[in-house]
Amino acid sequence: MNDDSSHPPDRTDDELAQLEITVLLRYGLAAEPGSRRTALFGDGAAAAAVILDRLGTEPRSVAFLADTVRAGGLARAVELPEPLPRREAAVLVREWLRAAAELVGGPAVDDTAATWLRAVATIIELKQRTRSRDRST
Repeated sequence: MNDDSSHPPDRTDDELAQLEITVLLRYGLAAEPGSRRTALFGDGAAAAAVILDRLGTEPRSVAFLADTVRAGGLARAVELPEPLPRREAAVLVREWLRAAAELVGGPAVDDTAATWLRAVATIIELKQRTRSRDRST
């Protein structure tokens, strides 16, 4: 049976916004596939998207940061004077980048962080498109 009905989310946006992203990054980025990685890419990515979306962050800015992390690594991304255009978002993301850069894992952790940032950008874009569609109907 194919059930196309939507399921309510496990957490609301307000609940997601309360999650500690730095903790999820510390424990999820270098973890083997499993519950910690799932938490990072599930609730963690959704939470980061909620927070950044509320700060008016464009998904393309987060995607660009993901590309920067993939190309230069987390250590280089931490040095960026403005990792995202808006000050509040930049301060917050810099904190996330610092937490991630403290991990020992080299290019594998850098790539995972870049993939996670790309997921965050995708969720922000989906949220914005959904809002836009809802306004037009």
